[in-house]
Amino acid sequence: MATYLITGVAGFIGSNIARALLAQGATVRGIDNFITGKRENLADLTGLDFIEDTIESPEACARAAKGADYVYHEAALASVPRSVAAPEPTNSANVTGTLNVLQAARAAGVKRVVYAGSSSAYGDQPTLPKHEGMLPDPISPYAVSKLAAEHYMRCYTRVYGLETVVIRYFNVFGPHQDPSSQYSGVLAKFSLAMLEGRTPVIYGDGTQSRDFTYIENVVNANLLAMHAPSEKVSGKTFNVATGSRIDLNETVELLRELTGYTGKMEYADARAGDIAHSLADITLAKEALGYKPTVNFREGLRRTIDWYKTLAT
Repeated sequence: MATYLITGVAGFIGSNIARALLAQGATVRGIDNFITGKRENLADLTGLDFIEDTIESPEACARAAKGADYVYHEAALASVPRSVAAPEPTNSANVTGTLNVLQAARAAGVKRVVYAGSSSAYGDQPTLPKHEGMLPDPISPYAVSKLAAEHYMRCYTRVYGLETVVIRYFNVFGPHQDPSSQYSGVLAKFSLAMLEGRTPVIYGDGTQSRDFTYIENVVNANLLAMHAPSEKVSGKTFNVATGSRIDLNETVELLRELTGYTGKMEYADARAGDIAHSLADITLAKEALGYKPTVNFREGLRRTIDWYKTLAT
């Protein structure tokens, strides 16, 4: 039975990938330092071999990778505002940490690394939908760090022969996403705020749009990417999203319907580094991975609200 290592296993996406692999009977090891990950995300992961440490330590990465066949590299400081306020920790976690993971994977004889890339690599270019052939144009330290790690992935495939696959996520949401942090995703924050009767804050005028992608779609894409034919995917980058978008004002109306919230919305100035619109072209992922989004936005939002109802006070 293959052994899978998941970095950032206590995070939103990492824990959901672990949940899916364990359900398949796989052997799963995870590493996390709980800077952004949550211990409660590990509570139901029976059978997980867990290491509490940081990928910023080469020694910790080597210990985690030993005996692993495959690596899902999900660990990151995933926040544009955090990176704008303090670029150095973001660079250390996302760039140096990635290099440590790759070095450890190579030394351990890992067969493939699937990396959690980010649509922020495209920046605020007006061209829609975003496709993988576009030149990157990152506009925040976070986006720069995620793109730099992508380049390391391709480099390790070309120079060292380590198979790598980059998946660029677009606005992932769903159960186990932390709504409490100021750096949390907008749907996580809006959902819990509305359920608790608090006033949500929109940064900007609400016309900015996103290709919101439910977590089940992202997990499926990761599972597909790990075992897709190497000639189709190794050293390559793929958008994973739904190929559709909705603006925040429209999203708020759906959330009102699902949560019963009747209060007002607060609008504030747009934040530095935020982009206006995101929309993915997912043609390459469909062709190479066999990826197809199976949960649409409205259904994903309904499932997410049902989960956040268990957290609302």
